[in-house]
Amino acid sequence: MLKHLIESAADKIAVANNLNELQQIKVEFLGKKSPVAQAMQKLGSLSEFERKNFGQQINEVKQRITELIQEKQIILEAQALEQQLHNEAIDLTLPPRPRKYGSVHPISQALEELTQIFAKFGLTAKYGSSIETDWYNFTALNIGEHHPARQMHDTFYLKFGEVLRTHTSPIQIRTMQHEKPPYRIIAPGRTYRSDSDQTHTPMFHQIEGLVIDKNIHMGHLKYVIIEFIKHFFEQTNIKIRFRPSFFPFTEPSAEVDICLNDNNQWLEVLGCGMVHPKVLENVNIDSNEWQGFAFGLGVERLAMLKYNIKDLRQFFDGDIRWLRHYNFSAFDVPTLVGGLTK
Repeated sequence: MLKHLIESAADKIAVANNLNELQQIKVEFLGKKSPVAQAMQKLGSLSEFERKNFGQQINEVKQRITELIQEKQIILEAQALEQQLHNEAIDLTLPPRPRKYGSVHPISQALEELTQIFAKFGLTAKYGSSIETDWYNFTALNIGEHHPARQMHDTFYLKFGEVLRTHTSPIQIRTMQHEKPPYRIIAPGRTYRSDSDQTHTPMFHQIEGLVIDKNIHMGHLKYVIIEFIKHFFEQTNIKIRFRPSFFPFTEPSAEVDICLNDNNQWLEVLGCGMVHPKVLENVNIDSNEWQGFAFGLGVERLAMLKYNIKDLRQFFDGDIRWLRHYNFSAFDVPTLVGGLTK
């Protein structure tokens, strides 16, 4: 009976055309319900002498069927590989699929668009170091010693009293220290705060603006903010409102909200105000002669609203599929005349 199993298995193995069929044959002859398994269950009812001889026969049959299956498996795997190579062969006569490389990241795109817009108002870009002293980052901006922004849960402190800048305002302070008024500048760059969730990251980008001149008032500030928002979102009928607020470095201060849709859902986009006289005095500028306004905005927040990005962390994940989805061309330089986005 057992020798007949070998012949039967050999015949079926010989005509197996693929690995799936071979697996079914293996289950049929060596599986839990196979004749070999049933024969092994009979061993318990035999005498010791019969058990020894019968068990040896079962092992020989099992080993021989296993060898036949392994030999056939090698042949079928080679055939499957050859067929796969044939099916996946590359036709070298076909032209390659077009693919764009070196696309612009949404943050870089937003920064370029914002820089172009503020250039319309004569604001030039100034840059500075990511590491600042406590005086430039806090004290010179009229931020008191016990202000919450100075706490370690908000600020990354380094050795010798230095910090990773929490805003780009130190660039404004250094500009006013080393240059004479009037000033019309923006300060773009990376900033750092100890926070991380769906709407906050430890590193993000800001653009701060500063205009100092004679006879500057709140009307100038509102004009610049309203025009910049309309240009950036490329909507002339966008709803904009100014809410009274408080910042240590401006007085009066305001937060700016926008409503992009007709659902009356307001979203905060930036803070602004008239530069506090104490800030001007800290850099030896006569606040009775010179006045001005300042504003600060988060680049990521504006980019999320404009490009419909849901999670702030996607900016820094490095997911190539996400980057290809936006795929801003490096050759389409944003301009107010030609259009910011294409």
